[in-house]
Amino acid sequence: MKSSVSEDLGCRRGDFSRKHYGSVELLISSDADGAIQRAGRFRVENGSSDENATALPGTWRRTDVHLENPEYHTRWYFKYFLGQVHQNYIGNDAEKSPFFLSVTLSDQNNQRVPQYRAILWRKTGTQKICLPYSPTKTLSVKSILSAMNLDKFEKGPREIFLPEIQKDLLVLEEQEGSVNFKFGVLFAKDGQLTDDEMFSNEIGSEAFQKFLNLLGDTITLKGWTGYRGGLDTKNDTTGIHSVYTVYQGHEIMFHVSTMLPYSKENKQQVERKRHIGNDIVTIVFQEGEESSAAFKPSMIRSHFTHIFALVRYDQQNDNYRLKIFSEESVPLFGPPLPSPPVFTDHQEFRNFLLVKLINGEKATLETPTFAQKRRRTLDMLIRSLHQDLMPDLHKNMLNRRSFSDVLPESPKSARKKEEARQAEFVRIGQALKLKSIVRGDAPSSLATSGICKKEPWEPQCFCSNFPHEAVCADPWGQALLVSTDAGVLLVDDDLPSVPVFDRTLPVKQMHVLETLDLLVLRADKGKDARLFVFRLSAVQKGLEGRQTGRGRSDCRENKLEKTKGCHLYAINTHHSRELRIVVAIRNKLLLITRKHNKPSAVTGVSLLSPLSESPVEEFQYIREICLSDSPAVMTLVDGPTEESDNLICVAYRHQFDVVNESTGEAFRLHHVEASRVNFVAAIDVYEDGEAGLLLCYNYSCIYKKVCPFNGGSFLVQPSASDFQFCWNQAPYAIVCAFPYLLAFTPDSMEIRLVVNGNLVHTAVVPQLQLVASRSDIYFTAAATVPEVSSGGSSKGASAHSSPQTPPGRDTAVFPSSLGEGEIQSKNLYRIPLRNLVGRSIERPLKSPLVSKVITPPTSISLGIAAIPVTHSLSLSRMEIKEIASRTRRELLGLSDESGPRAEGAPRAKSKPRKRLEENQGGPKPGTVRSTSSERIPSGSLESPSTSEVNPEACYHSTSSDQDPVAEREGSPVLVWGSSPFQLTASSDEDIIDLK
Repeated sequence: MKSSVSEDLGCRRGDFSRKHYGSVELLISSDADGAIQRAGRFRVENGSSDENATALPGTWRRTDVHLENPEYHTRWYFKYFLGQVHQNYIGNDAEKSPFFLSVTLSDQNNQRVPQYRAILWRKTGTQKICLPYSPTKTLSVKSILSAMNLDKFEKGPREIFLPEIQKDLLVLEEQEGSVNFKFGVLFAKDGQLTDDEMFSNEIGSEAFQKFLNLLGDTITLKGWTGYRGGLDTKNDTTGIHSVYTVYQGHEIMFHVSTMLPYSKENKQQVERKRHIGNDIVTIVFQEGEESSAAFKPSMIRSHFTHIFALVRYDQQNDNYRLKIFSEESVPLFGPPLPSPPVFTDHQEFRNFLLVKLINGEKATLETPTFAQKRRRTLDMLIRSLHQDLMPDLHKNMLNRRSFSDVLPESPKSARKKEEARQAEFVRIGQALKLKSIVRGDAPSSLATSGICKKEPWEPQCFCSNFPHEAVCADPWGQALLVSTDAGVLLVDDDLPSVPVFDRTLPVKQMHVLETLDLLVLRADKGKDARLFVFRLSAVQKGLEGRQTGRGRSDCRENKLEKTKGCHLYAINTHHSRELRIVVAIRNKLLLITRKHNKPSAVTGVSLLSPLSESPVEEFQYIREICLSDSPAVMTLVDGPTEESDNLICVAYRHQFDVVNESTGEAFRLHHVEASRVNFVAAIDVYEDGEAGLLLCYNYSCIYKKVCPFNGGSFLVQPSASDFQFCWNQAPYAIVCAFPYLLAFTPDSMEIRLVVNGNLVHTAVVPQLQLVASRSDIYFTAAATVPEVSSGGSSKGASAHSSPQTPPGRDTAVFPSSLGEGEIQSKNLYRIPLRNLVGRSIERPLKSPLVSKVITPPTSISLGIAAIPVTHSLSLSRMEIKEIASRTRRELLGLSDESGPRAEGAPRAKSKPRKRLEENQGGPKPGTVRSTSSERIPSGSLESPSTSEVNPEACYHSTSSDQDPVAEREGSPVLVWGSSPFQLTASSDEDIIDLK
């Protein structure tokens, strides 16, 4: 059984309020005579008005600017499937609605973390999940669909062998929205109250021109070859010039009102309204003082524009003020405006504004109006594609081969035919990828961003080479109390660990409550499991006088006797009035409380400690509550009044329930519709003073608001603020640190926003294990140390026969997390809570999650950071032909670098590679050799990039085989660091692989 990691969030929670993202208001516009023209309900964001309020941990005083659901994390088919050998399936669900499934086996960011990626296209939308890879167990299509909650279908899915299917699936993915954007820019003079007046401004002011220069570059439309945003680039019918920019890989064209055609005869300026009125987002630049007549969205007649950004420039102080209006149906999107919403740094303002507008347009696509249209389009495309493929069912184009049937050896003639089919499959996919890049539709959002950007989730290395398996932990001052396989240790940075308890006390949960001078822990050893309570001062005194840790026999007087057989407990520390502990013993809940000592003007441990060394007698048993089953997750939820309205959220069977502590009455909170349920957490979130819960299970996370009590009972009803989302990987733990949700899996960390569940980052962290999260976040992760052999060289990963592949057949395999010739080690890392919740930013001394740029060998040290970034590609036909030809040669085994090599044949460029490995301290993890004969799950790997085949190419290359696409695309340079793993999508993760 596991405990919810959110059981104690008092130090980070605060009072969460959606008012950080504005409040909904009815806005009415009137003409010069005061007559009402139009009205509409909009969410108004103008920053917090209380500038003197104290910054609580749960509030935002500093705004982190993130693109939400960034394309480089969400456009999976383009990035991981297109142009790679993968499998596609077609089927019908129980309602006879067609669906498509794509599956590939890939390595996460070349971090030796093999995993399956699966995309399911249905009329209701697209679902993406990652599944763990096992070299001894293959996945079936049925098991993949079951993980996506699709357990019933009309007929068994069939595999599609047509290589042209890639083009159709790419079209399905593009229904998620364009990677490029067009925003309106409307100039409004002081006192203008109608859209006719604003659109009739023939020219702008000097301040307006300065603002346009800040937004982007003024370009000539005639002959323009980049993203045009619906403007005429041939005949100047939509103006001569426009403003254009590229932001984090997104091309943006601005429809500027003063640059669009002006007509003296047409007072309504239809040509200008035709473009700006059909933009989802419009920037309104209003001149005049803040006290003058304010702009209101209802002044603009448009059924399409959902978001208005009101910009004012203060010439005296040289700053910009921002206000955001969003139509009521638009979901919340970030970043929230700072308080006050004034920007003195112009580049910071540009960065904030563009991110806010991009996130706003993405959020608008989720409104009912747009979402219904997208679903209809997706449904139509899926049905049309299904009908086109039906005639091929009896022409051997579709087969009932299951996902696990691809491994057995086939006859030699059939294998050659399959290799040729796969080569054609990859050739067509790579051509489609090239075409998307040339067209400017490639989701490469990080191509133009810095590779060492500071992020709030960057950790510090707290303890290197941690030699034990950690079970749980909790901070104690600047140190960390860790339960391990060797006992409970006090760890302080890289100092020697101090034993506190020996291994006879196997601790599974613990809480260090320094303000109460208490240590609470659960020692679980079968039927003899119990809760133990200690005074921290007594434990500290024992550490000062002892050399070895205390055993179980030394802790008899610290047992809470009635807790025998407990498998889980939850604790609250949100209120200083009373400490509450709920202990689960099979299906019984035991409520225990401990009254606080009277407050004293003088603080100190000695005053908190009573005369007796054991605090057991201070705890009192309140009541027992019987449940229908044993809980797997348990969380305490404090009531708003602290008067008999506290709740216990429990998860068991297929449901989440809330239990009234006073009466023991249980209420159904949420029923899980799934064949198998893995409960993860129930996170207590207080929204505007009312209790709310984030319920996490399997891949899902659902927000539920709990209505206030009324006479000891309450109702759980659907609310407009309820929302849900799916994780890309099934987490085993969730940590809430406003404004972020961090999901932990065995090999990754997925970071989303609390307010809407939108993704902001996915990090690859091999062998990740969360150990503490009650204050700062602590986790362990794998680090590999090259073992120096007697010969002075180390072996890199090479292709060899897997247990499932007959001998004699070359198969690309993933190296295990522990490579040959390496010894295992783990580091203990810490993510400071104050970095996440916005109190301050401190630069980590050692961070495993960020790529580091180190000085390369002197002979190739020039030009590392000065990679030119261009916004468009111009590939010649010969270059495209060369790329396709080289891909085909490699897949057929004709290439020197990736093809089969006779035994004893010399390895190309072995000396430079060996020299670079020695400079780095070992071979590059995750380098694999791929042949064309493999299929999922044994060999559908991501093709290694140029930098993987020849690491020197990262710094310098004069070879004629240098990839022109990667060079033109401005892909970030692969950098090497002392870190055992990297967790930014700024290196291999975002290099577009187009060999």
